Amino acid sequence: MTGAGGAEGALLVVGDVITDVVARHHGPLAPGTDTAAAVRTVPGGAGANVACWAVRRAGTEVRFLGRVGADSAAWHERELVASGVRPLLVVDPRAPTGTVICLVDAAASAERTFLTDSGASLRLDADDWSPALLDGVARLHLSGYLFFSEPCRALVSVAVESARARGVPVSVDPASVGFLAELGVNRFLSLAEGVDVLLPSRDEARLLTGLPDTADAAAKLSRLFPLVVVKQGEAGALVARSGAVRARVPAQATTPVDTTGAGDAFTGAFLAALLAGGRPEEAAAEGCRAGAQAVQQVGGRPRTRDAKALGPKAADTPHAPDTPDAKA
Repeated sequence: MTGAGGAEGALLVVGDVITDVVARHHGPLAPGTDTAAAVRTVPGGAGANVACWAVRRAGTEVRFLGRVGADSAAWHERELVASGVRPLLVVDPRAPTGTVICLVDAAASAERTFLTDSGASLRLDADDWSPALLDGVARLHLSGYLFFSEPCRALVSVAVESARARGVPVSVDPASVGFLAELGVNRFLSLAEGVDVLLPSRDEARLLTGLPDTADAAAKLSRLFPLVVVKQGEAGALVARSGAVRARVPAQATTPVDTTGAGDAFTGAFLAALLAGGRPEEAAAEGCRAGAQAVQQVGGRPRTRDAKALGPKAADTPHAPDTPDAKA
Protein backbone atom coordinates (compact mmCIF):
# COMPACT_ATOMS: atom_id res chain seq x y z
CA MET A 1 0.00 0.00 0.00
CA THR A 2 0.98 3.61 -0.41
CA GLY A 3 -0.13 6.29 2.00
CA ALA A 4 -0.05 10.02 1.37
CA GLY A 5 3.55 10.85 2.06
CA GLY A 6 4.16 7.30 3.29
CA ALA A 7 6.38 4.50 2.13
CA GLU A 8 5.11 1.85 -0.23
CA GLY A 9 5.05 -1.63 1.26
CA ALA A 10 3.76 -3.86 3.99
CA LEU A 11 4.07 -3.94 7.76
CA LEU A 12 5.84 -7.07 8.99
CA VAL A 13 5.12 -7.94 12.62
CA VAL A 14 7.32 -10.53 14.33
CA GLY A 15 6.35 -11.87 17.70
CA ASP A 16 4.09 -14.04 19.78
CA VAL A 17 0.84 -15.76 18.89
CA ILE A 18 -0.93 -17.16 21.93
CA THR A 19 -4.14 -18.91 22.97
CA ASP A 20 -5.84 -16.64 25.50
CA VAL A 21 -8.21 -18.02 28.11
CA VAL A 22 -10.05 -14.96 29.40
CA ALA A 23 -11.84 -15.29 32.74
CA ARG A 24 -13.95 -12.27 33.78
CA HIS A 25 -14.69 -12.68 37.47
CA HIS A 26 -17.02 -10.66 39.67
CA GLY A 27 -15.63 -9.75 43.04
CA PRO A 28 -12.33 -10.86 44.57
CA LEU A 29 -10.88 -14.29 43.85
CA ALA A 30 -11.77 -16.81 46.54
CA PRO A 31 -8.66 -18.92 47.39
CA GLY A 32 -9.38 -22.59 48.01
CA THR A 33 -12.85 -22.58 46.46
CA ASP A 34 -14.88 -21.46 43.44
CA THR A 35 -15.12 -17.97 42.00
CA ALA A 36 -17.87 -17.41 39.42
CA ALA A 37 -16.51 -16.19 36.08
CA ALA A 38 -17.35 -15.87 32.40
CA VAL A 39 -14.64 -17.81 30.54
CA ARG A 40 -13.80 -17.62 26.82
CA THR A 41 -10.97 -18.98 24.70
CA VAL A 42 -9.78 -16.52 22.04
CA PRO A 43 -6.70 -16.07 19.85
CA GLY A 44 -4.13 -13.65 21.24
CA GLY A 45 -0.48 -12.82 21.65
CA ALA A 46 0.84 -9.24 21.69
CA GLY A 47 2.50 -9.51 18.28
CA ALA A 48 -0.46 -11.18 16.57
CA ASN A 49 -2.86 -8.71 18.19
CA VAL A 50 -0.85 -5.77 16.84
CA ALA A 51 -1.00 -7.25 13.35
CA CYS A 52 -4.77 -7.72 13.54
CA TRP A 53 -5.39 -4.14 14.67
CA ALA A 54 -3.01 -2.70 12.07
CA VAL A 55 -4.71 -4.44 9.15
CA ARG A 56 -8.03 -2.78 10.00
CA ARG A 57 -6.83 0.38 8.27
CA ALA A 58 -8.01 0.20 4.65
CA GLY A 59 -5.25 -0.57 2.19
CA THR A 60 -2.75 -1.79 4.79
CA GLU A 61 -0.91 -5.04 4.05
CA VAL A 62 0.21 -6.81 7.21
CA ARG A 63 2.28 -9.96 7.53
CA PHE A 64 2.94 -11.82 10.76
CA LEU A 65 5.82 -14.15 11.63
CA GLY A 66 5.43 -16.27 14.75
CA ARG A 67 5.89 -19.78 16.09
CA VAL A 68 3.07 -22.06 17.18
CA GLY A 69 2.65 -25.63 18.36
CA ALA A 70 1.13 -28.34 16.22
CA ASP A 71 -1.77 -28.49 18.68
CA SER A 72 -3.47 -25.34 17.38
CA ALA A 73 -1.53 -24.11 14.34
CA ALA A 74 -4.43 -24.48 11.91
CA TRP A 75 -6.82 -22.58 14.18
CA HIS A 76 -4.40 -19.70 14.66
CA GLU A 77 -3.71 -19.53 10.95
CA ARG A 78 -7.45 -19.35 10.19
CA GLU A 79 -7.97 -16.61 12.76
CA LEU A 80 -5.17 -14.47 11.30
CA VAL A 81 -6.45 -14.96 7.76
CA ALA A 82 -9.99 -14.08 8.86
CA SER A 83 -8.62 -10.82 10.26
CA GLY A 84 -6.91 -10.01 6.96
CA VAL A 85 -3.35 -10.75 8.10
CA ARG A 86 -0.97 -12.85 6.01
CA PRO A 87 0.33 -15.51 8.45
CA LEU A 88 3.88 -16.80 8.25
CA LEU A 89 3.63 -19.38 10.99
CA VAL A 90 6.42 -21.78 11.88
CA VAL A 91 5.07 -24.98 13.43
CA ASP A 92 7.09 -26.24 16.38
CA PRO A 93 7.10 -30.05 16.52
CA ARG A 94 7.86 -30.21 20.25
CA ALA A 95 6.44 -27.24 22.15
CA PRO A 96 2.72 -26.43 22.28
CA THR A 97 1.32 -23.04 21.39
CA GLY A 98 1.71 -20.59 24.25
CA THR A 99 -1.25 -20.08 26.55
CA VAL A 100 -2.14 -17.09 28.72
CA ILE A 101 -4.77 -17.16 31.44
CA CYS A 102 -6.20 -13.62 31.60
CA LEU A 103 -7.92 -12.93 34.91
CA VAL A 104 -10.07 -9.86 34.35
CA ASP A 105 -11.66 -8.03 37.26
CA ALA A 106 -15.20 -7.24 36.12
CA ALA A 107 -15.20 -4.08 38.26
CA ALA A 108 -15.19 -0.66 36.63
CA SER A 109 -11.45 -0.68 35.82
CA ALA A 110 -11.55 -4.12 34.10
CA GLU A 111 -7.91 -4.56 35.08
CA ARG A 112 -6.28 -7.86 34.21
CA THR A 113 -3.68 -10.25 35.58
CA PHE A 114 -1.84 -12.66 33.28
CA LEU A 115 -0.62 -16.19 33.95
CA THR A 116 1.72 -16.88 31.04
CA ASP A 117 3.05 -20.07 29.49
CA SER A 118 4.87 -18.77 26.43
CA GLY A 119 5.29 -22.22 24.87
CA ALA A 120 6.43 -22.27 21.25
CA SER A 121 6.38 -18.48 20.90
CA LEU A 122 9.69 -18.10 22.76
CA ARG A 123 11.35 -20.74 20.55
CA LEU A 124 11.30 -18.48 17.50
CA ASP A 125 14.96 -17.99 16.60
CA ALA A 126 17.45 -16.78 14.02
CA ASP A 127 16.92 -19.88 11.86
CA ASP A 128 13.31 -18.75 11.39
CA TRP A 129 14.48 -15.44 9.92
CA SER A 130 15.45 -14.69 6.34
CA PRO A 131 16.26 -11.27 4.86
CA ALA A 132 13.78 -12.20 2.12
CA LEU A 133 11.01 -11.72 4.68
CA LEU A 134 11.61 -7.98 4.19
CA ASP A 135 10.83 -8.10 0.48
CA GLY A 136 8.04 -5.58 -0.06
CA VAL A 137 8.12 -4.48 3.58
CA ALA A 138 8.15 -0.79 4.55
CA ARG A 139 8.14 -1.23 8.35
CA LEU A 140 9.22 -3.96 10.76
CA HIS A 141 7.65 -4.26 14.21
CA LEU A 142 9.07 -6.52 16.93
CA SER A 143 7.03 -7.61 19.93
CA GLY A 144 8.90 -6.99 23.16
CA TYR A 145 8.30 -10.59 24.19
CA LEU A 146 11.04 -11.51 21.71
CA PHE A 147 13.57 -9.98 24.10
CA PHE A 148 12.81 -12.44 26.88
CA SER A 149 14.35 -15.68 25.59
CA GLU A 150 17.79 -16.43 24.17
CA PRO A 151 16.53 -17.91 20.86
CA CYS A 152 14.27 -14.92 20.24
CA ARG A 153 17.02 -12.45 21.10
CA ALA A 154 19.14 -14.03 18.37
CA LEU A 155 16.28 -13.44 15.93
CA VAL A 156 15.95 -9.80 17.08
CA SER A 157 19.63 -9.23 16.33
CA VAL A 158 19.53 -10.56 12.78
CA ALA A 159 16.15 -8.98 12.01
CA VAL A 160 17.27 -5.51 13.09
CA GLU A 161 20.53 -5.93 11.16
CA SER A 162 18.59 -6.95 8.03
CA ALA A 163 16.18 -4.03 8.40
CA ARG A 164 18.95 -1.48 8.86
CA ALA A 165 20.75 -2.83 5.79
CA ARG A 166 17.61 -2.17 3.74
CA GLY A 167 16.66 1.11 5.37
CA VAL A 168 13.48 -0.37 6.85
CA PRO A 169 12.48 1.40 10.11
CA VAL A 170 12.01 -0.83 13.16
CA SER A 171 9.61 -0.38 16.08
CA VAL A 172 9.46 -2.21 19.40
CA ASP A 173 6.82 -2.44 22.12
CA PRO A 174 8.59 -3.48 25.36
CA ALA A 175 5.53 -5.60 26.27
CA SER A 176 5.88 -6.49 29.96
CA VAL A 177 7.08 -4.68 33.09
CA GLY A 178 7.61 -7.99 34.90
CA PHE A 179 9.70 -9.55 32.15
CA LEU A 180 11.60 -6.27 31.60
CA ALA A 181 12.59 -6.15 35.25
CA GLU A 182 13.75 -9.75 35.08
CA LEU A 183 15.78 -9.16 31.90
CA GLY A 184 17.29 -5.91 33.19
CA VAL A 185 16.92 -2.38 31.86
CA ASN A 186 20.47 -2.02 30.57
CA ARG A 187 20.31 -5.30 28.70
CA PHE A 188 17.00 -4.39 27.06
CA LEU A 189 18.29 -0.98 25.98
CA SER A 190 21.41 -2.59 24.54
CA LEU A 191 19.37 -5.15 22.62
CA ALA A 192 17.06 -2.41 21.32
CA GLU A 193 19.91 -0.32 19.92
CA GLY A 194 19.12 0.71 16.36
CA VAL A 195 15.34 0.73 16.88
CA ASP A 196 13.60 3.76 15.39
CA VAL A 197 10.33 3.80 17.36
CA LEU A 198 9.79 2.70 20.96
CA LEU A 199 6.21 2.23 22.19
CA PRO A 200 6.29 1.60 25.96
CA SER A 201 3.46 1.80 28.45
CA ARG A 202 3.86 4.42 31.18
CA ASP A 203 5.03 1.76 33.66
CA GLU A 204 7.56 0.43 31.16
CA ALA A 205 8.82 3.95 30.42
CA ARG A 206 9.28 4.62 34.13
CA LEU A 207 11.10 1.32 34.63
CA LEU A 208 13.40 1.92 31.65
CA THR A 209 14.43 5.34 32.93
CA GLY A 210 14.05 5.11 36.70
CA LEU A 211 12.02 8.34 36.59
CA PRO A 212 8.68 8.61 38.41
CA ASP A 213 7.17 11.19 36.04
CA THR A 214 5.94 9.74 32.75
CA ALA A 215 6.67 12.86 30.71
CA ASP A 216 10.22 13.01 32.04
CA ALA A 217 10.63 9.32 31.22
CA ALA A 218 9.34 9.83 27.66
CA ALA A 219 11.72 12.75 27.14
CA LYS A 220 14.71 10.79 28.43
CA LEU A 221 13.94 7.77 26.23
CA SER A 222 13.66 10.03 23.19
CA ARG A 223 17.35 10.82 23.59
CA LEU A 224 18.01 7.11 22.94
CA PHE A 225 15.38 6.45 20.26
CA PRO A 226 14.34 8.83 17.44
CA LEU A 227 10.64 8.55 18.28
CA VAL A 228 9.07 7.50 21.59
CA VAL A 229 5.32 7.14 22.12
CA VAL A 230 4.25 6.35 25.67
CA LYS A 231 0.85 4.72 26.11
CA GLN A 232 -0.95 5.95 29.22
CA GLY A 233 -4.31 4.19 29.03
CA GLU A 234 -7.08 6.51 30.18
CA ALA A 235 -4.58 9.41 30.17
CA GLY A 236 -3.89 9.11 26.42
CA ALA A 237 -0.39 9.13 24.95
CA LEU A 238 2.79 11.18 24.93
CA VAL A 239 4.83 11.72 21.76
CA ALA A 240 8.49 12.55 22.40
CA ARG A 241 11.39 13.36 20.09
CA SER A 242 14.90 14.77 20.59
CA GLY A 243 14.70 14.87 24.36
CA ALA A 244 11.31 16.56 24.77
CA VAL A 245 7.61 15.72 24.80
CA ARG A 246 6.20 17.19 21.57
CA ALA A 247 2.53 16.24 21.94
CA ARG A 248 0.03 15.05 24.54
CA VAL A 249 -2.74 13.09 22.86
CA PRO A 250 -5.95 12.62 24.88
CA ALA A 251 -7.67 9.27 25.27
CA GLN A 252 -11.26 8.67 24.21
CA ALA A 253 -13.68 8.27 27.11
CA THR A 254 -15.14 4.77 27.32
CA THR A 255 -16.43 2.19 29.77
CA PRO A 256 -13.97 -0.74 29.83
CA VAL A 257 -15.11 -4.36 29.72
CA ASP A 258 -11.68 -6.00 29.33
CA THR A 259 -8.42 -4.07 29.02
CA THR A 260 -6.57 -7.07 27.51
CA GLY A 261 -4.85 -5.98 24.31
CA ALA A 262 -5.58 -2.25 24.61
CA GLY A 263 -1.89 -1.42 24.22
CA ASP A 264 -1.64 -3.80 21.25
CA ALA A 265 -4.62 -2.06 19.62
CA PHE A 266 -2.90 1.30 20.08
CA THR A 267 0.35 0.00 18.61
CA GLY A 268 -1.31 -1.61 15.59
CA ALA A 269 -3.40 1.43 14.70
CA PHE A 270 -0.45 3.76 15.33
CA LEU A 271 1.88 1.80 13.03
CA ALA A 272 -0.73 1.54 10.27
CA ALA A 273 -1.30 5.30 10.37
CA LEU A 274 2.45 5.94 10.35
CA LEU A 275 2.83 3.58 7.39
CA ALA A 276 0.15 5.55 5.55
CA GLY A 277 2.14 8.74 5.96
CA GLY A 278 0.50 10.18 9.08
CA ARG A 279 2.45 12.37 11.48
CA PRO A 280 3.26 10.72 14.83
CA GLU A 281 0.71 12.92 16.62
CA GLU A 282 -2.02 11.91 14.17
CA ALA A 283 -1.00 8.27 14.41
CA ALA A 284 -1.13 8.44 18.22
CA ALA A 285 -4.68 9.81 18.03
CA GLU A 286 -5.66 6.82 15.89
CA GLY A 287 -3.97 4.58 18.43
CA CYS A 288 -6.03 6.08 21.23
CA ARG A 289 -9.23 5.51 19.27
CA ALA A 290 -8.32 1.86 18.69
CA GLY A 291 -7.43 1.40 22.36
CA ALA A 292 -10.85 2.74 23.35
CA GLN A 293 -12.51 0.25 21.01
CA ALA A 294 -10.39 -2.62 22.34
CA VAL A 295 -11.43 -2.22 25.97
CA GLN A 296 -15.11 -2.44 25.07
CA GLN A 297 -14.83 -6.13 24.11
CA VAL A 298 -13.45 -9.37 25.53
CA GLY A 299 -10.08 -10.45 24.17
CA GLY A 300 -7.16 -8.64 22.61
CA ARG A 301 -8.16 -8.55 18.95
CA PRO A 302 -10.75 -6.61 16.95
CA ARG A 303 -13.93 -8.42 16.11
CA THR A 304 -14.06 -9.89 12.63
CA ARG A 305 -17.07 -11.09 10.73
CA ASP A 306 -15.49 -14.45 10.00
CA ALA A 307 -13.47 -15.13 13.15
CA LYS A 308 -14.76 -17.84 15.48
CA ALA A 309 -13.72 -17.27 19.10
CA LEU A 310 -14.42 -20.87 20.03
CA GLY A 311 -10.92 -22.16 20.61
CA PRO A 312 -8.90 -24.70 18.63
CA LYS A 313 -10.66 -27.91 17.63
CA ALA A 314 -9.17 -31.32 18.21
CA ALA A 315 -9.82 -32.18 14.57
CA ASP A 316 -7.61 -29.35 13.27
CA THR A 317 -4.81 -30.55 11.04
CA PRO A 318 -1.95 -28.13 11.67
CA HIS A 319 0.29 -26.97 8.90
CA ALA A 320 2.56 -24.05 8.22
CA PRO A 321 2.58 -21.76 5.17
CA ASP A 322 5.80 -21.30 3.26
CA THR A 323 8.13 -20.43 6.14
CA PRO A 324 11.57 -21.53 7.34
CA ASP A 325 11.71 -25.17 8.33
CA ALA A 326 10.51 -26.11 11.80
CA LYS A 327 13.08 -27.40 14.24
CA ALA A 328 13.29 -31.07 14.96
